[in-house]
Amino acid sequence: MLVIVTENVPPRLRGRLAVWLLEIRAGVYIGSPSKRLREFIWNQVLEGVEDGNAVMAWNTNTESGYDFLTVGRNRRVPVDFDGLRLVSFKPLDEPDKAL
Repeated sequence: MLVIVTENVPPRLRGRLAVWLLEIRAGVYIGSPSKRLREFIWNQVLEGVEDGNAVMAWNTNTESGYDFLTVGRNRRVPVDFDGLRLVSFKPLDEPDKAL
């Protein structure tokens, strides 16, 4: 199983993803492509994401049972914790204080 979630990406990328995957909600795509097709799809995401962001997750033979990749700016950042992929949150930007 493969899941891709996109935010603020151009319509042409959303259209390309819909060629290979089923869009079950706005910006959420699922499917069961081969590894080769999964890598091809991710390259399409990298080329077309522009100012948006995306995450791709798929099941694999790891301790957690899945793996994922991200692209673009987001508060959620993948981190490696003793070989386990987790997600860390960047702090919110503090508002500028008037002097």
